[in-house]
Amino acid sequence: MIKKAEIEDSELLTNIALISKEYWGYSKELIKSWEDDLTVTSKMIEEMMVYKFIKNNKIAGFYILNQPHNNTIELEFLFVLPNVIGQKIGKQLLAHAIEKSKILNIEVMSLLADPNAQPFYESQGFISIGKKESSIPNRFLPVMMKNLK
Repeated sequence: MIKKAEIEDSELLTNIALISKEYWGYSKELIKSWEDDLTVTSKMIEEMMVYKFIKNNKIAGFYILNQPHNNTIELEFLFVLPNVIGQKIGKQLLAHAIEKSKILNIEVMSLLADPNAQPFYESQGFISIGKKESSIPNRFLPVMMKNLK
C-alpha cells in the first residue's frame, strides 16, 4: 500500500535511503559523506510530494517528487529496503509517481540516477540524456528522463 508520508517518517525514510545505498557496496566513509544529500527533512515532506510503501505494517520504500516546473517534474528520491529488492516495490512506487505526475499534466519526468539504478530506470522507459559529475571526482551520474505524454 502506498500512502503519503508524514513528518514523523523523516528519520526512517532517511535510514532507508542510507541502507539502500549501502546495498550497492559503497564504503561506509562514502555513505557518511552522502548523509546530508540523503537526509529526508520535515520541510521536504511538507513541500514536496513524498509517498511511502507500507508492507507488513512497516515502511519498505519511498519516493520524493519535486514541485513541477514548466510541465516537468524531477524524481528526487526512490529507495527501497534491500530485503524487498526484486519484489516490484520500486516499480509500484515509480508507477505511482508517474500517475501523480500525469494528474498534474506533467509531460516529462527527469531524475539523476545512481549508476547501479540505471538499468532499473531504463527497464521502466527512461532514457539517458546526459551525465553529471557527482561529489566524487570522475564519477558520473546518468541524467535520465521519460516522456509521460
